[in-house]
Amino acid sequence: MSSSRERRCYYEILEVTRTANGDEIKKSYRKLAIRYHPDKNPGDKKAEEQFKELSEAYEILSDSEKRVAYDRQGHAAFDRRAGAGRGGGGGFHDPADIFRQTFGGADLGSIFEQMFGMGGESTDPTGPARGSDLRYDLELTLEQAVTGVEREITVTKPGVCPTCQGSGAEKGSKRIRCLQCAGHGQVLVSRGMFSLRQTCPRCEGAGEVVEKICKTCRGDGRTDQASTISLRIPPGVDNGTRLRSSGNGAAGQRGGPPGDLYVVLHVSAHDIFQREDDNLLCEIPIAFTQAALGGEVEVPTLGGKAHIRVPAATQHGTVFRLKGRGVKNVQGQGVGDLMVRVLVEVPTRLNAEQRKKLEEFAQLCDDDVNPQKTSFFKRAREFFS
Repeated sequence: MSSSRERRCYYEILEVTRTANGDEIKKSYRKLAIRYHPDKNPGDKKAEEQFKELSEAYEILSDSEKRVAYDRQGHAAFDRRAGAGRGGGGGFHDPADIFRQTFGGADLGSIFEQMFGMGGESTDPTGPARGSDLRYDLELTLEQAVTGVEREITVTKPGVCPTCQGSGAEKGSKRIRCLQCAGHGQVLVSRGMFSLRQTCPRCEGAGEVVEKICKTCRGDGRTDQASTISLRIPPGVDNGTRLRSSGNGAAGQRGGPPGDLYVVLHVSAHDIFQREDDNLLCEIPIAFTQAALGGEVEVPTLGGKAHIRVPAATQHGTVFRLKGRGVKNVQGQGVGDLMVRVLVEVPTRLNAEQRKKLEEFAQLCDDDVNPQKTSFFKRAREFFS
């Protein structure tokens, strides 16, 4: 499973609530899998990533044991498994692999901490736990990205359960000793020739469990809730820009602080302009007579109309620069330019009179009228001779 990207809530990915049963999860998965399958979206990297994310979510939530672990600990429940099964081929590439395989892929620090009481700073399993960070993908027009905009988004995320107020217990329910570990918070596990104590999977090391879990949140202390968030998109953002909205991620557990919301911006393609860093590029067709004789050409900008002076004998592909008509740098480091590339257009339909005049013009032209053509053929003749 991927851990490098900001991971969204699995329930949100599958578009189901935390109380959804197995059939509802399977039905939603099949519908979404058809929508995002690579075969239906060839070359679409975003759809491919969504399909992978969807498969990852279904793998966890379709398995009852994994789902319980996820409901209790979120993505952290599986982070330690990510390195399991590496290597390939026969035997071990590292003696430490013997320990990792014996103890289900656990890291050595965790093994020695469990066996000998060594390791880093321990955390209180009954204490506050920070909520997970969430990701939201937002699409903008080029105009919105360049000028900045205020947007409201609605995010479905884990919030404090309104029934139990985050405790995970039914009203009036008390905490009782965990029967699995007899209140010790640890259980003895045998792995081959080793025996060690591990954190109790039922009470997560607390030694106690609630007598009756809250039926609304299934003991998690949180439920999926829709939240409307106001965002200020600064001028100059680009495709892939990531904005952080502090405290708008998943709610924490047992009074812990919420995570953050990361909004990833996707700027849609524009009909006229292309963006290159802080510069804008547009292409303007002009008549070949205008290119030959020169004149003034009207060009569009994001701030309205502008004009450029095209000198006589302008060639196809010539680029003109309009200073300061590009994009304001998002870091405040100046403003880009608008680059206007002229495309000399040859007439596609000529009436008899127009054709006659053009033929007369061609007869009047000496070699010096088209110096590039003359120079090319001169070089070609020298090459072949």
